[in-house]
Amino acid sequence: MESIVSTGVIGVTLGTQYALISIGFTLIFGIMGVVNFAHGGFYILGGYFAFTLSHSLGLPYVPAVLLATLATGVLGYVIETIFVEKYVVDHLATMLITLGIYQIMTTGVTMVYGAEPVDFKFPISGSLRGGGYYVPYANLIVFAVCAAAIGAVYYLVFKTRYGIALRAMADDGPVAKAQGITPARMFPMAFAIATALAGLTGALVTPMLSLEPTSGEGVLGKAFVIVILGGLGSVTGAVLAAFIVGLVEAYTSVYFGGSLGALALFILVMLILLVRPQGLLGTVARKA
Repeated sequence: MESIVSTGVIGVTLGTQYALISIGFTLIFGIMGVVNFAHGGFYILGGYFAFTLSHSLGLPYVPAVLLATLATGVLGYVIETIFVEKYVVDHLATMLITLGIYQIMTTGVTMVYGAEPVDFKFPISGSLRGGGYYVPYANLIVFAVCAAAIGAVYYLVFKTRYGIALRAMADDGPVAKAQGITPARMFPMAFAIATALAGLTGALVTPMLSLEPTSGEGVLGKAFVIVILGGLGSVTGAVLAAFIVGLVEAYTSVYFGGSLGALALFILVMLILLVRPQGLLGTVARKA
């Protein structure tokens, strides 16, 4: 019984981590129509920024995470403005551009830090034990921060004028432009928010897992599966799918092993997509 509850808690914490990284991915697609292959690169940059600030400059972990989040957001804003904005209507071009940016990021990180994982550990150790559960403090802290960040994104997207404008651009770009909403003002900020979320996830999660130049590849693959399962462009669908994936991954990995767990996850995704090809909360067709 304790194992079941503990695994469920771990699955929920995984769900919040996956949701945070996937929200940014699906936000960019839903608003801009861009499949951002550099998203995993911003994840590892968030981790390396936090590592450098905390280990090389001696900053406490919390300020390092906040500054890493801000840095990845600013970098995302600059990259969108310089490289992505002029090609945003050409989906193939943006895929190639973001893929190239990801390669530049990983190559640059490898040149600076080397190909081996760096020694980046979460500053708090130990576990919370109780009747029927056992969960590390690090997971609980990351869960709380990710949940707060997800709540902040929901408030921004659904409760503010800026969020209403973003959703208007996602629903019908030409009509939104006719109402005076300017893509040149909306797109860079949306890209910055998405990349900041990726950087925040990297700064929080890599100390518990591993920080190396190739860490972003698995994250990008997981985010891609989640946003497809949730429905491309649906923020709520991405969150729902992230929790499903987190719970399935936790339970199958514990009771069937890592390789069989991954197989079970993909089988589940395929079965769901057979019933709902548009994803859990996606629309049947998306306007170009």
